[in-house]
Amino acid sequence: MGLRPGKCYRDVDKPPYTRKEYVRGVPQPKIVHFVMGNLSGEFPVEVHLVSKNDVQIRHNALEAARVIGNKYIQSKCGRMGYRMLIRVYPHQILRENKMASGAGADRISDGMRLAFGKPIGTAARVRKGQKIITIYTNPDKIEDAKEALRRCAMKIPAKCRIVVEIKDKDKTSSKK
Repeated sequence: MGLRPGKCYRDVDKPPYTRKEYVRGVPQPKIVHFVMGNLSGEFPVEVHLVSKNDVQIRHNALEAARVIGNKYIQSKCGRMGYRMLIRVYPHQILRENKMASGAGADRISDGMRLAFGKPIGTAARVRKGQKIITIYTNPDKIEDAKEALRRCAMKIPAKCRIVVEIKDKDKTSSKK
């Protein structure tokens, strides 16, 4: 059986369930890297992907967003022309009560008896206005960073906006 659609898990409707030391069989997050690009460079521009509402983002959606955004920005800025940062971590454990279907399923399934569910993955809880992904780059690459984050937003099950912050030497200015 494949994964259920992301709409099954995107709502923040249950209490937090994050204590992995008490739960056996929690799969590891699929996210390979949380920081990519030039880790030591100083960049004057920050471009953020910001959530417009409360949502849970599954670890495979975060990994898909990371892959597509990193591939695009790396092709435009080169390997050392940016730094990309995933700012959320999937702590929330997702559970599923698997139901049998087909002939004879009524004799195999338990229905709602003992329906707590087994861990199937993890998700990051994101609040309204929280930064999900940030790209640090140079002023001439702002449009490329915005396009990379737009592509990342397509993989995330929430409405997002892109915020650009330009850091001056004396003060910080931001524009949306």
